[in-house]
Amino acid sequence: MSAILSRAKEIIEAEAQAIKNIPLDHNFEKAVDILYNCKGKVITTGMGKAGNMAVKLAGTLCSTGTPATYLHPGEAAHGDLGILSCGDCIIALSTSGKTREIIEMLELAHHFGIGHIIGITSHPDSAIRELCSVVINMGEIKEPCCLGLTPTSSTQVMMAIGDSLTLVLMEKKGITREQYGLRHHGGYLGQMARGPLEAMQK
Repeated sequence: MSAILSRAKEIIEAEAQAIKNIPLDHNFEKAVDILYNCKGKVITTGMGKAGNMAVKLAGTLCSTGTPATYLHPGEAAHGDLGILSCGDCIIALSTSGKTREIIEMLELAHHFGIGHIIGITSHPDSAIRELCSVVINMGEIKEPCCLGLTPTSSTQVMMAIGDSLTLVLMEKKGITREQYGLRHHGGYLGQMARGPLEAMQK
């Protein structure tokens, strides 16, 4: 095996191990209950690469029966915070939990009647921990980047936690194939979701 392939395998294994090391506990169950009982919409937020994971999380929630949207923490300070309303809940993704824009956004969210904030973070001294109803710990993350800086293992962990929340919530809500197809009617997945229904109608 070449040095390049060996290094690539090492990186993939490091990211996979980071996912396996996620210390899930009762807080995950609390987060699922909060999302299940949410009377409004779910707002996801995150900055940088964590923001990309938050966008993905919002999209997956929408397609599986939970209305959600992404709110950029920087734009929140310039009027977009107005999307919040009483009954909504927030999922905030931040490895360090110290990003200024996110902290400011979560502090102000309470003025809009936001009852629950779910934090997904790694650092034990994350400032957002004090602003969240529930915190899902990502565990101690070591990035496989040669500089130890590029967020790859951490973003994979965020995605895995978000996917787990989404699919468990989907099952708890009893979302059917037909309901999934109504939300995701295009492309290959839409065809697969509609298949049995269309066959029954013929």
